[in-house]
Amino acid sequence: MAMETGLIFHPYMRPGRTAKQTFEWGVQNSVACDKAGFTSMMISEHASQIWENIPNPELIMAAAALQTSQIRFAPMAHILPHQHPTKVAIMVGWLSQILEGRYFLGIGAGAYPQASYMHGIKDAEPQMLNDMVRESLNIMEQIWKREPFFYEGKYWKAGFPEEAPAETEEDEQHMLANFAPFQGAFPEIAVTGFSENSPSMKLAGERNFKPVSIYSGKDALKRHWEIYSEANIKAGFTPDRQRHAVSQTVFCADTDAEAKKLVMEGPIGYCFDRYLIPIWQRFGMMNGFAKDGGIDPSDIDLEYLVDNVFVVGSPDTVVDKLNTLFESCGGWGTLQVESHDYYDDPTPWWNSLELIAKEVAPRVKLPGVKPAVTETVAVA
Repeated sequence: MAMETGLIFHPYMRPGRTAKQTFEWGVQNSVACDKAGFTSMMISEHASQIWENIPNPELIMAAAALQTSQIRFAPMAHILPHQHPTKVAIMVGWLSQILEGRYFLGIGAGAYPQASYMHGIKDAEPQMLNDMVRESLNIMEQIWKREPFFYEGKYWKAGFPEEAPAETEEDEQHMLANFAPFQGAFPEIAVTGFSENSPSMKLAGERNFKPVSIYSGKDALKRHWEIYSEANIKAGFTPDRQRHAVSQTVFCADTDAEAKKLVMEGPIGYCFDRYLIPIWQRFGMMNGFAKDGGIDPSDIDLEYLVDNVFVVGSPDTVVDKLNTLFESCGGWGTLQVESHDYYDDPTPWWNSLELIAKEVAPRVKLPGVKPAVTETVAVA
C-alpha cells in the first residue's frame, strides 16, 4: 500500500495571532486537506503555550465537519490528566456521532509542566501522569459501555447510574442521553511518542492503539517500532506498519531551490528560529538529529535542519528522501505533515499540500511492496 498523508495541526501560530485567526486557519486547513486527499487531520490540545494555543481542538473539528466529507479527525491529543474522564468520554462520544465514523481519539499525558500546574498538578512526574492516563482511559471505556458502575480510584471518582426501562412516555423524557461513540463502537485510539524509549509506544502496543511518532531521528524512530511491536505481540496482537504514523516537517514546491527558500525565509523558518530550535536545544531534543549526522547538537541550526532533517524539496526530491528514510527505518503508513502559520499568504502552503498528497504519497511504499505505475498529476 502507498503511504497516506495527514496533517498535524499544532498549530505553531506566531504570537499576536488572535484566537479567531487560529480557529479560521484550522478550519481552512481541514478544507484544503480534505480537497487534496489527505486521510487525517490531528489537532493538538495545548492550553499554556502561546505558539501552540488550542485549548479546545473539538471546536475546530466540529466546524470542519460541516465543510468536509472524507478526512478523519482526531485530537492529538486530549491531555487526560487535565480533565475529568466522564467529561472527556461524553465529549468524545458526541463528536464521534457528529462525524459519523470520521473520528479517532488521541490521548496523552501532557508535555508542558505549566499546563499541568494550571490544572492543579503541581509537581507532575511522568510516571504519575502516565498512571493518570491509564486510570482515565479505564473510566472512559466504562462510561461508553453504558453499564452501571461506580469507581473510586486514586485520581478520580466516576460512575454510570443504573437506569430502569421506560414504561411510560413520561419515563422516556427522563432517560439518559446516549453519548456512546458512533454506532456503539469504541473509537480507534492513538498515542504519540518522542523520546527514544517512549513509554507511550509501550502503552500503544499493549492496548493495540495507533502509534504516532514525533520524528526525532532515525534511531528513535526504529526504536519506537521495536517497543510498539514487542508489546503488541506480547499482548496477542499482530503489528501492522500501515497503522504507524510519523509526524515530520515537510514542504514541497516545484523546485528544490524554491522549496528551501520558502522554508528558510517563510513561516517555518520563523517558527524554528524563534521558538522550536531554542526549545529543542534547551531540552536535548536535537540529540537524535545530531547522532544521525555525527555532529554536536549545539551546531544544529535552521539550515542544517532543512538540509538534513526536514523533508524539503521538489516532488522528486521529497519522494527520494522519504523512500531513503523508509529503507533505513522500515517505513510507516501515514506521514503527518506538521502545520505552520501561512495565514497571511496561504498559496505556497496549499500548493505544498497538493503536491505532497498527489505527487509524492502515491510514489512512497513500504519496503518490499512493488510500486504501482502512477500518472503525474498537474497542480495549477
